[in-house]
Amino acid sequence: MAASCDTALVAVRSPFLPGFCSLLYLSALYAQGGEAVLLVVNRADNLSRRIADYYIPKRGIPLKNVCRLDIPSAKEEISWDDYIAQVERPVAACLAKARLQEQILYIVTTMGVPLKVTGKGEGQTTEMCAVDSELTLLYSKMKGKRYARAGPIPNPFYRQKDQPFTHERFPIYLVTRLAGYDFADVQGIIDRSLAARNAGKFVFDLKSDDDAPGNNWLRTAALALPKERAVMDESAKVLTGEKDVIGYSGWGSNDPNRHQRNLGMHWLPGALVSEYVSSDGRTFQRPPASWNISTWKDSSLWFAGSPQTLSADYIHEGATGCSGHVYEPYLEFTPHPDQLFPAYFHGRNLAESYYAAIPGLSWQNIVVGDPLCKLR
Repeated sequence: MAASCDTALVAVRSPFLPGFCSLLYLSALYAQGGEAVLLVVNRADNLSRRIADYYIPKRGIPLKNVCRLDIPSAKEEISWDDYIAQVERPVAACLAKARLQEQILYIVTTMGVPLKVTGKGEGQTTEMCAVDSELTLLYSKMKGKRYARAGPIPNPFYRQKDQPFTHERFPIYLVTRLAGYDFADVQGIIDRSLAARNAGKFVFDLKSDDDAPGNNWLRTAALALPKERAVMDESAKVLTGEKDVIGYSGWGSNDPNRHQRNLGMHWLPGALVSEYVSSDGRTFQRPPASWNISTWKDSSLWFAGSPQTLSADYIHEGATGCSGHVYEPYLEFTPHPDQLFPAYFHGRNLAESYYAAIPGLSWQNIVVGDPLCKLR
């Protein structure tokens, strides 16, 4: 007797698992539209407003789903007091006023909304975090739950790539950011997300052939995808100039053999990027064209307090989505590619794919991109 699917799922015969049901989520759960998005705009910032004006009609965002903040002279880094007063409380008020707390699954911040929160402590007990990562907890906070500021909070959606994302099961919001060096970069994110197709190759660049945890996650990611769609390189060589790339993950500037800021990839619409880098999401300010990655030895060569690669460079080069870290996340809390890319390949949207791969919330992670982007 053939296995039956849950009533919330659609049963189809799978060519890969004969006699079993493939799990295809109903459109209400698996292919969310603009009604599930809360767009957060700083109306005191011209670029933020321009991004909103472009994104709203492209994704059919209802006007009641647009949360307008007033943060004159907003800085990328703010204090906890400013985060609560300028971001968290106003966003909660938007959700409550429009009665959207349950309907919203994804929150999208824009350039002009603060990026990171400074705080006390250090290491894995620091209070410093990304604004977007802290906002993921807002759903539960509005239900009365309280969290410590220090350290990461376990992400209930981590490794749940086969489960529908609902608040009943996962009481969080998935937060992404529309950001780049300028409006053209963000416009590119939005346009490419709408053109995303399930084509091209996933590239995994190990920094060596050893069994370090990050390398093994890259190996597992490659093995979880069709052989003809995955490129895995275990040599010391840094892969550059790859064509038709729909996904890329590597060590960024933590690969000792990487000496160039850009990889010269040809990114397909919908391409996602992740890397094991401590500070790649530290800023969206544009570096000088002459700036290049370097080492921690000479601070005169750093940009925005770090010598490391920048997430925004991948967006500027043509990627559609990218993860990053505003402060040191530690390797275990970076997105795990063995969760991210199989989820995305099998039909998860951008937001759900990244958050299924991120172990901790209220931490250093940011996700850049349109949450609704998915491969078709």
